[in-house]
Amino acid sequence: MDRLLSRLPLFVTLAACAALLAYGPIAQPARYHDFADVSLWLGLPHAADVLSNLGFALVGLWGWRRLAPQRIHPALRDGWWGYRLLLAGLVLTAIGSAWYHLAPDDDRLLWDRLPIALACAGLLAAVRAETVGSRAPRDEAALFALLGVASVVWWYVTNDGGDGDLRPYLLLQGLPLLLIPLWQAAHRAAPADRLYFGAALLLYIAAKATELLDHQLLALLGAVSGHTLKHLLATVAAALIVGRLAQRVAPSARAGA
Repeated sequence: MDRLLSRLPLFVTLAACAALLAYGPIAQPARYHDFADVSLWLGLPHAADVLSNLGFALVGLWGWRRLAPQRIHPALRDGWWGYRLLLAGLVLTAIGSAWYHLAPDDDRLLWDRLPIALACAGLLAAVRAETVGSRAPRDEAALFALLGVASVVWWYVTNDGGDGDLRPYLLLQGLPLLLIPLWQAAHRAAPADRLYFGAALLLYIAAKATELLDHQLLALLGAVSGHTLKHLLATVAAALIVGRLAQRVAPSARAGA
């Protein structure tokens, strides 16, 4: 059973790739840039969608300050190259997404999606290094980062007339949801890791759902749009992961906690 479980992530990855290849190109919706948030604050357009990105920067900077000094800690060193990419991706996402939401279009969207791809790539690289293991975690994190950048560049260069192919980018966002629980289960990650990371992944799924219900949630709630909620929920998801990593390196941390 353990042997089968350890091979399942590879089978899932291959199946996802095969399914996307069979499905064919996936373009973003024609009205993708038509966000529900039209708030104006101190002359700032789309203020809620713009300012709700601040949380990503705060979590990324908090994580860097808390974790970087402990990067050789036994509970962190295996995944550090991936986690540092995640933290950098969070800070850059705050900048890129805020820039995009000021005046949404495909050219600005490139700078929104690139750091998101880096963050996803970093998380994948980190958890894989901690569970499966890696002889060259720095090189593996760099490879994941390159693949993340390539997934966004592929969308951008194929985006002739708004029909760019999102399949590689969607695969990169979907794989952490599938592979991280499998890796942690197969390699018996600490229960607290599985709890915190699992909660973070569920929150990210909820964030993606609110993104799809952008206009509907604004009509229902009145004060906040679905896309703004997406930013807030994704920030909490990132904070759960960083918080768990901070627990690992805390002086009072118990072995296996």
